[in-house]
Amino acid sequence: MMLSTAIVSTDASARYGKQLLSHLGHKVQVESLPEAPPPAGRLLFAYGVGTVLPMPGQLVLRATAADPESLARVQDVLQRHLEKFGARRELVVSWGPAESSDDQDDSPLDEPGATTPGGPT
Repeated sequence: MMLSTAIVSTDASARYGKQLLSHLGHKVQVESLPEAPPPAGRLLFAYGVGTVLPMPGQLVLRATAADPESLARVQDVLQRHLEKFGARRELVVSWGPAESSDDQDDSPLDEPGATTPGGPT
């Protein structure tokens, strides 16, 4: 599996996370993340997975896919929609480098800055 993470600075991370999941949820399946507070969720595309994790002061996006082309598609969908929703606030999504991972678990709590209910990980 390949994965890439984007951390978008915003004071409205919960609002944008909810909007992104709701909008894309009309086209693809959305899973809630029991280990993360709402509105965190996972978008299940035919070609990969997009994880949306609102954090204080930032919205963490994670794209996971089997190959570089599919990873780029997940990144593009998440980026285009979030930047459109956040155009007034000039939100910019910048993806980190793609990493290879043998780990099939797409846990959102592996994200930079992610916290568990008991505190930072």
